[in-house]
Amino acid sequence: MSGTPNIRWLDEPEEKDYQAAESFLSMVLAPSSLSEVIAALHAAPHGRWAAKDILRAAGLPPLRPKESAEVAEKLKKLKGGIPISPILLVGGIRDYLVIGDGYHRASAAYRVDEDALVPGRLLWSSRAPRPRTGKRGPM
Repeated sequence: MSGTPNIRWLDEPEEKDYQAAESFLSMVLAPSSLSEVIAALHAAPHGRWAAKDILRAAGLPPLRPKESAEVAEKLKKLKGGIPISPILLVGGIRDYLVIGDGYHRASAAYRVDEDALVPGRLLWSSRAPRPRTGKRGPM
């Protein structure tokens, strides 16, 4: 992989990343659990995962720079050696991993190298109610 550019990451997600995650997760979580999940996300363990695995676990395709100005902007930063924020992930609230914040950054990393390790925080939340699917169990 000698021709692959080195992706630089900040050590921690920025506060604006948590705010963005809260905005997105407010559409996915019950209001009664949102604050608790965001607080727990601040303390969630750090990890590093291949960009392709993050997107696959979330069930999302990698965005292309032509589809997303934000991905194009992140790619420009990466090529210029400017570090970008780690991502924020929440598991256990849907049948797939939820990218609370960082879909564009994961897509940009994927576009550089699908095996690039993307740092972030991953919260496994058993406290957050899962959305109902409409299926009922035995009565």
